[in-house]
Amino acid sequence: MADPRTTARLVKGPIGQYGGGFMVSREAKALCEKLGLGARELYFRGRCGVLGECAADVVASVAVFFPRAHVEESWNGGRRLPVGEAVALYAGACHAWGRRRLGDHDGCGRIAELLERVVEHAPAPGAPLFAGWRAVPLPDDPPARAAHLMHVVRELRGGLHANAVIAAGMDPLDAMLAARHDGSPFGQVTGEAMAAFFQWPEPYPQPGPELVARRAAVEDTTDDLLAPVFSVLNSDESDELIELLRFGQAR
Repeated sequence: MADPRTTARLVKGPIGQYGGGFMVSREAKALCEKLGLGARELYFRGRCGVLGECAADVVASVAVFFPRAHVEESWNGGRRLPVGEAVALYAGACHAWGRRRLGDHDGCGRIAELLERVVEHAPAPGAPLFAGWRAVPLPDDPPARAAHLMHVVRELRGGLHANAVIAAGMDPLDAMLAARHDGSPFGQVTGEAMAAFFQWPEPYPQPGPELVARRAAVEDTTDDLLAPVFSVLNSDESDELIELLRFGQAR
């Protein structure tokens, strides 16, 4: 029977993939084409638009793992799309992706029911994007609702993880290079592949054993920070959530 920390660790992979899979989906790409926006322009305006219309420096402060210059260029390039509209459209892409990918999964309603309780009771300090996305209205149908809530929980883990990296005194790029990325929308990828995707310029330093060990400790800290969030579920509900999330790979 899973305790809260075990639950936090075991749901990381599927929630990472399904909570972020829509960001690289055909739905998001079609939306970029329709709006005439670059992929990252929509990404930052849609994902970070819950912060409101603000300076690029504010967005960079929460987009910890991206190069500042890339955040600034993308956020400012997307300014022709109002943030309220950007968030609504981005949420719509998440919902459409959820309907396509999860529409035949009978457990979506229960996933949404369990995660909604987690989201409602989770503290928001240190996770501003989580707080912003928690305030975005939920869709009614189970597949879209489940995808939306997985995205919100993913933002919570992302915010807490960024705090853990900073508290450990790690450079975000070093933390990225020293990690195994099992919970990305692409499945398991290397640190170098993630760094390239995030637009960090090459060449990349090779992380040594000490850095890899520190990065592993940061992951443990993230699990520790997230564990209390899942304490709203009893052990049977935690086991049920873990089992329900064992479906196929996002694409």
